[in-house]
Amino acid sequence: MGTRFYYLRRNKYNMTELIKNDDKKIVMSGIRPTGFLHLGNYFGAIRNYVKMQHEFECYFMVADLHSLTTHPDTATLKQNVYRVIAENIACGLDPEKAAFYCQSHVRETAELYLYLNMLAYKGELEKTVTFKDKVRQNPDNVNAGLLTYPVLQAADIIIHRASYVPVGKDQEQHLEMARNFANRFNHRYGPVFPEPQAFNYNAALVKVPSLDGTGKMSKSENEAATLYLADDDDTIRKKIMKAKTDGGPTEKNSVMPDYIENIFSLMALVCSADKIAKYKNDYNEANIKYGDLKKELAEDMVAFITPIRQKAKDILDDEAGIKKLMKLGADKANESAHKTMNLVRTAMGMNY
Repeated sequence: MGTRFYYLRRNKYNMTELIKNDDKKIVMSGIRPTGFLHLGNYFGAIRNYVKMQHEFECYFMVADLHSLTTHPDTATLKQNVYRVIAENIACGLDPEKAAFYCQSHVRETAELYLYLNMLAYKGELEKTVTFKDKVRQNPDNVNAGLLTYPVLQAADIIIHRASYVPVGKDQEQHLEMARNFANRFNHRYGPVFPEPQAFNYNAALVKVPSLDGTGKMSKSENEAATLYLADDDDTIRKKIMKAKTDGGPTEKNSVMPDYIENIFSLMALVCSADKIAKYKNDYNEANIKYGDLKKELAEDMVAFITPIRQKAKDILDDEAGIKKLMKLGADKANESAHKTMNLVRTAMGMNY
């Protein structure tokens, strides 16, 4: 365990400040409980989370409040939250090591969200790329929550005074806004929040290609071209056998089309180096049999996904157990949030 203690000091604003000393940096990230987790979620994010939990103080959140901006019907929300938690744990997240919790279970986030809204401006919120995209996709549901999504996201991050946030390219603008809100608060009321930075082990994020040769796997788009962690064995095999290929190269050492490169990218995730080398050599010799390649890829993918699917099912079948895991994470997250909000109220003079 890392050494951890707190002490009080007077800062330049003559305000008593609670300082946290820890030999572990704080990491925070979240995932929306919409759609099913897929192979891209695992290799693009969850695998890194599993590694981070051993090296950092981690807070991983199921963003149920965020999901309401575009999915206001809550009929299936509880089951979706349970499934996301079960699948993440099945992938290797350890609730004993990381705080894995539900966003709505940390009530003080809403208070910080309110304070940060006073530091956010309509013009900057309207310019965010994700807001523009969501308006195009949901023109009849342009709600205030959708507009202030980056403010709530900032509150999620800085309520734990996180230093690192593992994010993809599509979230970099939101992370920059979180830094802006943190800095505005610090400038106006006193130094409370660190500037959260993107973190991904100094390596390019893994992008898992879709099976149809276009784009990457998605939770909600083109389900037939996406491998979900909940897919059964036959579904995995059928999807891979339908992956886009062609008649094969007619000359040796031909340039590989993008959709064939995608197949080899999928092989690199689950197949042995010898197997990949064998089929690459077959391709270069203009002697490749895509049917055989896809059959072997399918079996390796089944071997990879099946244990995750089964473990997630076992967790989901024990509702009392999953509630216990959620409380464990919520208790850790609430302890962190409570300490931060004491600092916030003191800085703002709202502790009367």
